[in-house]
Amino acid sequence: MTALVRVPTQLRSLSGGQGEVKVDGDTVGAVLAALDETHPGFRGRLFDDSGRLRRFVNVFVADEDVRFLQGLDTPVAEGQTVSIVPAVAGG
Repeated sequence: MTALVRVPTQLRSLSGGQGEVKVDGDTVGAVLAALDETHPGFRGRLFDDSGRLRRFVNVFVADEDVRFLQGLDTPVAEGQTVSIVPAVAGG
């Protein structure tokens, strides 16, 4: 399954400046692993030492937060968009 990953501005140096990258994977975890395989460095920015998504990294599949779905096991259908959205903090 090919998915389109939307890469936030803060991480585009890892994707060669691309805002969108196509990778193969049938789950969110597989898509993110493929992203790191083709553009090394994403794993360290997205995951903590235990392999979980970092607290301030949000991932969406078709506008749904994967934390409220099946997490990294959330299925990704052919052509779906996976968006990486860093949390915004401030006051």
